[in-house]
Amino acid sequence: MPIMDDSYFMQRALELAEFGRGLVSPNPMVGCVIVCDGQIIGEGWHQHYGGPHAEVNAIKAVVNQELLSRSTCYVTLEPCSHLGQTPPCADLLIEKGLSKVVIGCLDSNPLVGGKGVAKLKSAGIEMQQGVLEADCQRLNRTFFTFIEKKRPYIILKWAQTNDGFIARDNYDSKWISNIESRTLVHQWRAEEDAILVGKNTAKYDNPTLNVRLWEGKNPLRIVLDKGLELESTLNLFDQSQDTLVYNTLKDARVKNLEHVMLRKENFLETMLADLYKRKVQSLLVEGGAAVLKSFMNLGLWDEARVFTSKKEFGKGIKAPVIRVMSEQVKEINGDELKIYYNG
Repeated sequence: MPIMDDSYFMQRALELAEFGRGLVSPNPMVGCVIVCDGQIIGEGWHQHYGGPHAEVNAIKAVVNQELLSRSTCYVTLEPCSHLGQTPPCADLLIEKGLSKVVIGCLDSNPLVGGKGVAKLKSAGIEMQQGVLEADCQRLNRTFFTFIEKKRPYIILKWAQTNDGFIARDNYDSKWISNIESRTLVHQWRAEEDAILVGKNTAKYDNPTLNVRLWEGKNPLRIVLDKGLELESTLNLFDQSQDTLVYNTLKDARVKNLEHVMLRKENFLETMLADLYKRKVQSLLVEGGAAVLKSFMNLGLWDEARVFTSKKEFGKGIKAPVIRVMSEQVKEINGDELKIYYNG
């Protein structure tokens, strides 16, 4: 039988928070558990952007509201203290008379940043923070990167052959990885705000960049085409989902297809600044090789997810090389997936 301590209840709150992945951006994922006399009496998580926060849902789930005055609230992130899409959660916890609040980590958003804790303490509520702090920070690394670095969290993704090629000499890269790996990539697409490819990938692969192999929302599509050389008949321009074309020649918009003109100097940095203004919190970069290497050369990446198949090309376009140790290794029906973190 598990030990029912602070870590146990915070771990449950983390599990609940995960249900909001891909649904709450630009808000963070948050889970909350209400405990009375060592028993969970209410659970909740932030389910979708603009909807009630985790604390609100957990409190609503408590059948006997009279128990709240002697209950402890476990929440993965510091309760908000400002009026946004919803009322401040700190005020609700005070109103309901919770005896204690345990938080996983502080919120680095300047609108919150310790103010929630201060408000709860001033109301006489016992506070504890830092329970499973590293896990709670890792849960919302996308949110924290967006707030602190003022750019999206950048995930590089590619598949490579066993002999280190990302495509053949003619740019053909279909299909290096297996169907299980490709399905996982579609799941990732549903979890992130935007997905990006370069001109060559758009031209030679003609991708749709949707989630047809998974259930969920389609990401914002982004294509880099500085000289506007791509044919308008490509799938990326079919207006089936929101699409941005970053270039150096024109600004234009037709329905949900938008061309955004940037200067040639610091092209990627300026693009990321524009995405920040658009509240794009996470970016999945799917290639090709030159685009991936451009992000890596500038140090503009936070995570890399690399599939290696058992196929061999013998020659072709070399895959990028990661200079850090992988932190996770998984086997997916013969493919090897390695996950790397930049710092």
